[in-house]
Amino acid sequence: MIEIRNLTVHYGRALAVDDVSLAFAAGTINCIIGSNGAGKSTILRTISGLVRPTSGQILFEGQPIQGLPPRAVVARGIAHVPEGRHVFPELTVEENLRIGAYLRNDRAAVRRDYDHVCAVFPRLAERRRQLALTLSGGEQQMLAIGRAIMAAPRLVLMDEPSMGLSPVMVATMADVIRSVNAEGKSVLLVEQNANVALSLAEDAAVLEQGRISLVGKAAQMKDDDHVRVAYIGV
Repeated sequence: MIEIRNLTVHYGRALAVDDVSLAFAAGTINCIIGSNGAGKSTILRTISGLVRPTSGQILFEGQPIQGLPPRAVVARGIAHVPEGRHVFPELTVEENLRIGAYLRNDRAAVRRDYDHVCAVFPRLAERRRQLALTLSGGEQQMLAIGRAIMAAPRLVLMDEPSMGLSPVMVATMADVIRSVNAEGKSVLLVEQNANVALSLAEDAAVLEQGRISLVGKAAQMKDDDHVRVAYIGV
């Protein structure tokens, strides 16, 4: 579904992503793990059109999307749940969710998806009239994921969804990610929390200083000595 070919990204003169090539299948949860500053978020931001690559290709369902503006990427079927949630704090929960469907004209389907998000996230339904700034961190993460679902994507990019959450909320978020995938949506997850990411994913890649150092099945990667010492801490 998503294929990255020889992707290189700079911020000014600083090299952030260095000749990365990856491919992940449709209908699965996949992850990229690595330390802070490794370039994980840059890859997602480049896929979603927020950052322009220096070179390389990004193919989604066989079609090149590198360099497209974010609006066009969303229209192709990709939604991005950014690091730090980035909800609209002065808008209500319901307004935040409906913004996710801003490119859609199918009102009946939008209403069905809104009702579905409220069923998946009953806390959001209870707080639909509240301003987003009044929500807890976990609730804001639910809102960011719900907003992405409202775009009716086929691929959801999730950037550090467990960051800043309590262990109980991390477990809840893992269940949410599984449910998103169970609905037929592919998920590409980037995480510093390697234990969570590898428990969720089918295939995984390790990114170190902008380069891929390891690619394989997530279940097997949890037993890799380097991954265990560097990222899981056991």
